[in-house]
Amino acid sequence: MTDLEIKDNYSLICKLIADRELKPAFDLTLRLISGLGLGEYRDEYDDLEQNYRFMLKYTVEGINDPERQKIYHHLLISSFELGDKINDNLMMKFSQEVPYQKKRGFSKLYITNLSEYLEQLKEFYLGKELHSLINPAAEDSGAVKEAEAHLQKIFNLFYHFWFVNKLSQEEIEFFRAFLNLDLVPFHEKAILITCLTLSVIRFFDENKIILLFESYDYEDVEINQRALIGILIVLYHYDQRMFLFPGITGRMEILNEDPAFKANLEKVILQFIRSKETEKIQHLLQDEILPEMLKISPNLRNKLSLEGLLSEGAADDKNPGWQEIFKDSPGLMGKMEELTEMQMAGDDVFMSSFSMLKNFPFFSEFINWFFPFTPDHPELMKISSSMEPGEFDKLLEMIRKSPMLCNSDKYSFCFSIQNITADYKKIVSESLKAEFDQMEEIDKDKSFMDNNHKAETVSGQYIKDIYRFFKLYPQRQGFEDIFNWRFDFHNKYAFAGLLKEDMKIQRNIAEYYFAKNYFPEAAEIYELLLQDKDDPEMLQKLAFCYQKQGKYKRALDHYLKADLYDLNKIWNLKKIALCYRNLKNPAKALEYYQQAEILEPENLSLHVLIGQCYTELNQYEEALKTYYKVEYLSPENSRVWRPIGWCCFLVGKLDQAEKYYSQLIDDNPNKYDLMNMGHIQWCKGDRKSALDYYKRSIKSTDNSEKEFMDAFHEDLPQLLKQGVDPDDVPIMLDQLRYSLQE
Repeated sequence: MTDLEIKDNYSLICKLIADRELKPAFDLTLRLISGLGLGEYRDEYDDLEQNYRFMLKYTVEGINDPERQKIYHHLLISSFELGDKINDNLMMKFSQEVPYQKKRGFSKLYITNLSEYLEQLKEFYLGKELHSLINPAAEDSGAVKEAEAHLQKIFNLFYHFWFVNKLSQEEIEFFRAFLNLDLVPFHEKAILITCLTLSVIRFFDENKIILLFESYDYEDVEINQRALIGILIVLYHYDQRMFLFPGITGRMEILNEDPAFKANLEKVILQFIRSKETEKIQHLLQDEILPEMLKISPNLRNKLSLEGLLSEGAADDKNPGWQEIFKDSPGLMGKMEELTEMQMAGDDVFMSSFSMLKNFPFFSEFINWFFPFTPDHPELMKISSSMEPGEFDKLLEMIRKSPMLCNSDKYSFCFSIQNITADYKKIVSESLKAEFDQMEEIDKDKSFMDNNHKAETVSGQYIKDIYRFFKLYPQRQGFEDIFNWRFDFHNKYAFAGLLKEDMKIQRNIAEYYFAKNYFPEAAEIYELLLQDKDDPEMLQKLAFCYQKQGKYKRALDHYLKADLYDLNKIWNLKKIALCYRNLKNPAKALEYYQQAEILEPENLSLHVLIGQCYTELNQYEEALKTYYKVEYLSPENSRVWRPIGWCCFLVGKLDQAEKYYSQLIDDNPNKYDLMNMGHIQWCKGDRKSALDYYKRSIKSTDNSEKEFMDAFHEDLPQLLKQGVDPDDVPIMLDQLRYSLQE
């Protein structure tokens, strides 16, 4: 059985249970038990199914049982649990995905006595602390080996908790004791939070989720932010069954009473949503900025004075030489400014650069993708011991303090610079110091203004770490990529009520979606917000979301509601007219454009749109009057010649039409200008000239014989109205085909 088949069956069972269709869920479960040799679950299945049959029988017979709903909920939970166990069993038997390959290999390495294991860890921490107190400056050649042995113990702990299905009381008590032990460094506690998140994603356990909630109560932001992110991922993943666990959703409600939690929750949700921009940023860098940079000059480094960019005040001033350098790539300056703005907003601008630095042996260990950056990691200790005393330590400290790089990228950076020359290493170190001093000042200012800034930085870095794992880990196919999720927290059971209570958070999320052009997601939230009260700005934004999706009827309905308010009146009128035009109702569109014209009589675009409506209504004389007005108000506007020439042709003013199309052909004609000039010449009786213009139209770079013929037959009724003999048409077209071969 393939991984996909197992997952599809499991997903279907979970969906049927969530939809309370237990009979088909039981049928599918029984087929798996019977067909795949899972007899150990048969008794459990029989008990469940029999209890359900009894409940149905008593219900139909009208027997009043006050405990019925409680029994039913218990049946639903037990059905989910049986599905979880069957899925895990099948994955253990058949799956080639990383978690189950590792779990099979770890089967004999589970920690049998966690109390004893905790005492061993305490001994290490106490010994290390005592050693640093007695002789803090001493060099210990065995320190790296000792650190490696200890880290292996932490790795074993990680795998133990990752692979255990249901936590025992001993495991729960160990986890709490480990987190409460002051001697344990933050990075070891943090990695265990990640482990718990992965563990509950692999196999559902209410106790694991409760431990995540307890971990959020810790003051250390490295702990509580990982816990909060874990909570969001897990509750989103298991949304189908959350209605069965009031103990979990109740904890969310309690937390939601804390304004600091709500602010934190909003930031993390926005960070998840912001991760969707990462691929766009990669595209901007790889396909637009870097190719343009390569075109500019091989001496770009000298021209841009890159070292000077790191000098004092460089963050506030633009290099005066940039505009000259970028004269051959006028769009590049804007793209670089856009990238800078994204970086300052917290977008992941470094993914593209660091994606190439994930091939170091360090990243072959699964856990290291999530490991908080610490100079105490044995792999960094090895680098430090091979360099000048103190040299690498200073660099590590600067990297550690960087708010811009996530943990994974910090490790990549350290491994990438160990092989460069000493001179260049010094340049990098000095440049980093200048850059990080500046960032530290900015960071201090932000911290002064916002006490939650550190939490926001930590959560942002951790989400970027997770993103790199799901996008770059060589065996990532064995994991469901959470960044393919919609992150529509407003639709999820555990979050919907909380977010609805605080409309400000929902509004901010909607505004972010709207600003980033995620119109379906923004529309969903605006719809929810507008259920409570009408708001003219939200009505307009909701309408715009539907308009951008091509849902013009729904857009029109909301623009019309917004029109009852005096907000952006002219803009709203134009949008209503646009919707009517797309709904093939030019008469109503004309009505609203004319209302807008009263408010903006000098708006040339409005006159053009009014002319287009008249044209669509076949009122060509009225259209001409409007276009002549545009020409009068803007005589230098050559674009108006095209609709004037076409309307003149349609009303039979061939000389006037010829005049305007001659001007267009002398200027910069397109394929339609040439074809229309051919129409005019034919209607005036000059077939030879018409043939020449038709040939030129077909030979235009963006045209073909087929496209020409399609457009020609669309115009044919107008030619016949102007007196062209229908019997001449096939002759003329064949002559055109022959002339093209000459």
